[in-house]
Amino acid sequence: MKKIKNISIGFLVSFIGSIPLGYLNLVGLEIYSKSGLHNLVFFLFGVIFVETFVIYFTLLFARQLIRNKKLMKVIDFFAVGFMFVLAYLFYFNFNSTTTLNNSLSKYLMYSPFIIGVVLNCFNFLQLPFWTSWNLYLLNGKYITVERKLKYYYIAGTLIGVFLGMFSLIVILQTIFQKTNQFSKYIMPVFIPLFFIVLGSIQVYKVYKKYFKPSALEV
Repeated sequence: MKKIKNISIGFLVSFIGSIPLGYLNLVGLEIYSKSGLHNLVFFLFGVIFVETFVIYFTLLFARQLIRNKKLMKVIDFFAVGFMFVLAYLFYFNFNSTTTLNNSLSKYLMYSPFIIGVVLNCFNFLQLPFWTSWNLYLLNGKYITVERKLKYYYIAGTLIGVFLGMFSLIVILQTIFQKTNQFSKYIMPVFIPLFFIVLGSIQVYKVYKKYFKPSALEV
């Protein structure tokens, strides 16, 4: 029963959490549209390869990471800049056909698995995401991590990440194929706007966390 519970909770959290993975989903969409399903699967394997270590170590050291306020503060501030930089890069690339084609040809030369590994190593937002969720699940006793039980939770999360990203990428590709005549107008606006919204949300979180006076101080 505990094994099934661990797998189910891990799957649910990671499936939902994989949807706003930002640029990883967008790169996966580009790989799928340019290179097909086979390369997309290997790209996702690269993503979950890194995710395995992130989830494992944040599960083991969730409480210690949360207490390291300096590290969490650096990550929070970095995440703000990272989102706005991505918004600019995607806007610039989509509005420069030559630059976009050069960028695509550069990264499509490499193994999709390696691309997934490298890009997910720069996905710093996953550290506070998994640290917070793992701490919440541990404190609420929603999961059991004694002995080998933690591996069932990790397995559930990895399946959730893979299926969540895969589903979203295939759905987006289907939508863009059906609206092909509008895609050249939607993509340059939608993607940068997506990152601007994420960056704005992160700005609000940073303000609320570090600058807004608490009720006790007021």
